Amino acid sequence: MEKTQIPGAAELAQRASRLAPLLRSHAAWGEQNRRVHDESIEALTDAGIFRMRMPQGYGGFESDAATMVAVASELARHDASAAWTASVSWITTWMVGLFPDEVQDEVFATPDLRTCGTLSPSALAEPVDGGFRFTGRWGFVSGALHSQWQVLVAMTPTPDGRQMPVLALARVADLRIVDDWDTEGLRGSGSVSTVAENIFVPAAWVLPLPAVLQEQYASRRNADARIFRGPLLPTASASSVGVAIGLARAAIEAFQQRLPNRKITYTTYDDQRDAPITHLQLADATLTADAAQFHAERVAALLDTKNADAAQWTLLERTRARADMGRACELAQHAVGVLRRASGGSSIYRTVPIQQIFRDVQAINLHALMHPDTNLELYGRVLCGLEPNTFYL
Repeated sequence: MEKTQIPGAAELAQRASRLAPLLRSHAAWGEQNRRVHDESIEALTDAGIFRMRMPQGYGGFESDAATMVAVASELARHDASAAWTASVSWITTWMVGLFPDEVQDEVFATPDLRTCGTLSPSALAEPVDGGFRFTGRWGFVSGALHSQWQVLVAMTPTPDGRQMPVLALARVADLRIVDDWDTEGLRGSGSVSTVAENIFVPAAWVLPLPAVLQEQYASRRNADARIFRGPLLPTASASSVGVAIGLARAAIEAFQQRLPNRKITYTTYDDQRDAPITHLQLADATLTADAAQFHAERVAALLDTKNADAAQWTLLERTRARADMGRACELAQHAVGVLRRASGGSSIYRTVPIQQIFRDVQAINLHALMHPDTNLELYGRVLCGLEPNTFYL
């Protein structure tokens, strides 16, 4: 397998920027139809966005974490749902690269590969001759409507009578899609539910999740590749956090575009720009967005540095990665909220971008793995010398 020419961070960010007119033109359609427009998916595919975390041996770019933050942020300025779908695919495509090489050969042979999945073990995997039978349902499967493969997580019985979570792969065509995505935020992401009904998965396509969370990966071919050296959770954190940063930037841009000659009703301010409260609000939001970007870039820098050095991760570093992600999301939401309040009553119309930006960044903050409170508590426990209350590290 020949390696393709790899675009750098600047080139990929430029590609994302060039998609702005198309993504913006379909954002309202996506909001109404609860899925990313097919033309947006095709444009992202053609730009190589879905190849960013694919192994180079299969034509991927093996982009680093800093590039993911930059590209996700740029995409989210124009369509957060499209950016979210792409960032989730980076996580699951990277996870495919953890499987045995013969498994990867089949998955990565899929033309214009797009993947999806969640980490929630909301299904059962029954051991059978030669593999497992999967039965269950997964929610919040962003990108399922446009993907060919899904990462599955399920519980399977162990010889000692307990249960263990496992990681597996299945074709989306073998799953039943449930169109239940009718939400307040990230409406355009089409994060539907999928259902497995007694699907057989060969044993080679199933990995024990505890081993994966301890960086015991099954691929020989990717063992020396930088992006496949790091832990799953810090990798996922760096993959998705850029969307929140992009939303904060989008809010600042949208607010500034509405400012000229906009009055503050029931006051003497004929131009909102003249009001001292506006100066404080815009400065607060901008500096808060800068702080959010600091935390996003810090988790990316940590992941890239540790990957480059092939260094072991400490427990404190693992929990700080999640804390940085949570704080970045929280600060981005604060920045958007300040400008939402400053946008006045007219901003409740769906034609005004700030209302959708606000709903989207709120949805991100409610995500179980990104929730600021959950991640702050986890980090604080470890800082206090206590054991973490999760194995998702």
